[in-house]
Amino acid sequence: PTTSKMAASVREKQTVALKRMLNFNAPPLKNTAAEPVWKVLIYDRFGQDIISPLLSVKELRDMGITLHLLLHSDRDPIPDVPAIYFIMPTEENIDRICQDLRNQLYESYFLNFISAISRSKLEDIASAALAANAVSQVTKVYDQYLNFITLEDDMFVLCHQNKELISYHAINRADIQDTDMEAIMDTIVDSLFCFFVTLGAVPIIRCPRGNAAEMVAVKLDKKLRENLRDARNSLFTGDNMATGQFSFQRPLFVLADRNVDMATPLHHTWTYQALIHDVLDFQLNRVAMEEGAGAEPSPAGARPKKKNRKTYDLTAADRFWQKHKGSPFPEVAESVQEELDTYRAQEDEVKRLKSIMGLEGEDEGAISMLSDNTAKLTSAVSSLPELLEKKRLIDLHTNVATAVLDHIKSRKLDVYFEYEEKLMSKSTLDKSLLDIISDPDAGTPEDKMRLFLIYYIAALQAPSESDLEQYKTALLDAGCDLSPLNYIKQWKAFTKMAATPANYGNSGVKPMGLFSRVMNTGSQFVMEGVKNLVLKQHNLPVTRILDNLMEMKSNPVSFDHMTAIVFVVGGGNYIEYQNLVDYAKVKQGKKVVYGCSELFNAAQFIKQLSQLGQK
Repeated sequence: PTTSKMAASVREKQTVALKRMLNFNAPPLKNTAAEPVWKVLIYDRFGQDIISPLLSVKELRDMGITLHLLLHSDRDPIPDVPAIYFIMPTEENIDRICQDLRNQLYESYFLNFISAISRSKLEDIASAALAANAVSQVTKVYDQYLNFITLEDDMFVLCHQNKELISYHAINRADIQDTDMEAIMDTIVDSLFCFFVTLGAVPIIRCPRGNAAEMVAVKLDKKLRENLRDARNSLFTGDNMATGQFSFQRPLFVLADRNVDMATPLHHTWTYQALIHDVLDFQLNRVAMEEGAGAEPSPAGARPKKKNRKTYDLTAADRFWQKHKGSPFPEVAESVQEELDTYRAQEDEVKRLKSIMGLEGEDEGAISMLSDNTAKLTSAVSSLPELLEKKRLIDLHTNVATAVLDHIKSRKLDVYFEYEEKLMSKSTLDKSLLDIISDPDAGTPEDKMRLFLIYYIAALQAPSESDLEQYKTALLDAGCDLSPLNYIKQWKAFTKMAATPANYGNSGVKPMGLFSRVMNTGSQFVMEGVKNLVLKQHNLPVTRILDNLMEMKSNPVSFDHMTAIVFVVGGGNYIEYQNLVDYAKVKQGKKVVYGCSELFNAAQFIKQLSQLGQK
């Protein structure tokens, strides 16, 4: 088997599986001139979340999906069209399918369940089909085993809907019943099982002992074994496995528990993708912003302008994003500026092309639809949409980066980032923690709380009672809610008994002097007063767990050309993801994939800690 075959990413595999499903579960035909069969796609919110990061509306249309609708919306009958369903096998979803059958909504029904459907629920559908006289129209029922969401070639999360059911808060509640815990673990294992079925690989599982991650590991191991034992129905044999190419190569699957490192998810960050997630509304690869946020206030007495919400998709097709999502922010600002300058140089070309095509006043979206074959136009037709697409991406990153920069400046996030890096690497501090907490111009109450929690978690010695009182007073004066601290105190006491605290390496950051060089006149990015901090490579605790396993000489398996998948039970974040990506770059030839039960930013994590601390 060729290596390219091996290197198919999770993203590609899940996309192929979805395209196959949308083609009535037959492999899509390559380069045929035939029109695709028109059909409707009916999904629930879970299905929508799985599809939206992977397939654009245009790609759906190219596959013959004329309409995509939520299962629980009012849908009119379209009697001469086949319907493809992509939904979870829940009670209310099954009821709704039965209702659709009774109402004879579509010509035929292809039912695809995101996760395996139980025997009894299948029987419910069968009897509804009988009663509705629609047995022949229920063409196929499939278990798709696609119950996870891929966000990057090397990153996935388990769910977005109902994520509170398997959240850090849910797992770590003091009053949790064993039955609740079982249910949470089963939900997580079901998704991880789907992940490995889609990957077509049986992993070698490793995890630290004595926490939720170990419970997941044991259950997943059992489920994989049971499936492999049933040779006829095993999901890991036959065409899935494409000529047994995986028989000699099993990925290393490392399960870690959020409790091994509580500081990183609270940490202020300095790389582009992680910053966007920290300060903007960024979910499932889509960032939503108020348009014109940060602009000058309306004149007194004027009605405030209604703000438009703009959404931007940050996708794999966006070259700037792929190149810079892991870069330190000052570098991103500089690159956006360079792109702007190169585009400005081409602006005349755009004007020229538009006038050749007689499109001076045209809306740019309409232009991308054009195609014309006269010689004079061909070059214009091919290069204009390309230039306009470039312009769209530059505008997108200018807007997003400007919004991020507003937050950095107004909250002094560079100061927080640098101070926390020093705390986590036990470097000497040039400024007292109390000064930052009591500085009214530095950050929001939440920023201050995050900083203090990191100090508290990373400190080898807890502050004395009297010091702690002083900090608490300052935090309260700054408007902080102290309940997260109550929880972290309990957590720390418990961890002390259980194990040594996490080690964050001795990296620190190096300030490179002020980044006050204005890149050029008319620059949008005046980073004055913002430090240009350069990241030094260091491994965070979760990366370290992986590294220890990779470097273990006693390993029965050689990890020479190995894929490793690191999964955090209880939630993860882009800082940890980026750290693993950087680690994999250093360890050339190793592929590392990051997964987590849910993806949260610091604000969402603090909220969970706060709920745990209120009890």
